[in-house]
Amino acid sequence: MSLVGRPNATSGMGVADHTKKTFMELKQKKVYRYVIFKVDEKKREVLVEKTGGPGESYDDFTASLPENDCRYAVFDFDFVTSENCQKSKIFFIAWSPSTSRIRAKMLYATTKDRLRRELDGVHYEIQATDPTEMDLEVLRDRAH
Repeated sequence: MSLVGRPNATSGMGVADHTKKTFMELKQKKVYRYVIFKVDEKKREVLVEKTGGPGESYDDFTASLPENDCRYAVFDFDFVTSENCQKSKIFFIAWSPSTSRIRAKMLYATTKDRLRRELDGVHYEIQATDPTEMDLEVLRDRAH
């Protein structure tokens, strides 16, 4: 049996054009508060699973992440500096809950760098295996 050309969990995925375009819309046009990305094993690429409008909160975002499966996400975090300046930082979050399947963790781990290279303009990266590792306070601390 030949393994040539057979997809496996360790070969990274492509990044769909729509995925890159959606990120640019978040970054430049501020039309989204967050974007959640999913690896589609059949299509062999990273696709947009969900977007959140500018009025959505961080709680809306975290509630959109699956409890037992991996995802990538970007979140546009607005805050006010100690000098009273309105700022915005884009966070890339690699969500890999400890309860997710090993295959999913491997797939997302091997695809992460490929996706990150395509998302030009991310300020910070967070790797989270449970909600406390990506709490709003964590973002606040990193952004200041």
